Amino acid sequence: MTDDLEPDLRLALDLADLADTISVERFRASDLVVSTKPDLSPVTDADKAVESAIRDALEQQRPQDSVYGEEFGTAGSGRRQWIVDPIDGTKNFVRGVPIWATLIALAVDGVPVVGVVSAPALARRWWAAQGLGAYVRNGGIGEAGASNRAGVRRIQVSQVADLGDASIACSGITRWEQAGKLEQYLALCRRAWRTRDFGDAWPYMMVAEGLVDVAGEYELQPYDMAALVPIVREAGGSFTSVEGEPDIWHGSALATNGLLHAAALHALA
Repeated sequence: MTDDLEPDLRLALDLADLADTISVERFRASDLVVSTKPDLSPVTDADKAVESAIRDALEQQRPQDSVYGEEFGTAGSGRRQWIVDPIDGTKNFVRGVPIWATLIALAVDGVPVVGVVSAPALARRWWAAQGLGAYVRNGGIGEAGASNRAGVRRIQVSQVADLGDASIACSGITRWEQAGKLEQYLALCRRAWRTRDFGDAWPYMMVAEGLVDVAGEYELQPYDMAALVPIVREAGGSFTSVEGEPDIWHGSALATNGLLHAAALHALA
């Protein structure tokens, strides 16, 4: 599958360039339009504009593929599906906090095989495709990710093998409580060397870079996770649900450097 995924990865990076152009212009804009979705979560004009632009581009470039996005649902059918979260971290985006990203993934038969996480306000982008490795690029806001290779390096997870030496970023304590896992969450944190809550896609990318050893949370949708999976796995890590299911369809995520995965699952069981 490796050779087949190279054009898809290039397209995903081009889509991220397109998304960055739109999102950066709207970030901290005085006329940003914010409304409330039926689930009471916020949505901005930037969320809708980014997803619409990506859908339009995919209709031109991959008309045979289906698309599943946070704002406009599913269009098309088939084995190949592009999964898009136009702005992951909308609440941060609304408040002017720079921790947000566009998440773009390609899944084949429900398995994410290409992933791009573009965080232009942090001047960082991560990407991977199955069999092609995982990479990060440091650069200025709005710099083209597909063509600009400056600051690109391959990434890999840490080699920390004991929870007592681990840095853990399990987000959203209230979500763990609502899932009936508060005591397990606290027990895991007490065993760790260090705990932080960075939020949204960022801690998973830090797992892939070897900066954090464990990340996880509840109340996630497939579009929150799909782009993260190839990056963590191609960096040498493991990605499952908190209960250990090896896919993105169970509403939670647990990403580790692989060496700690069994211990983390056991601690959270």
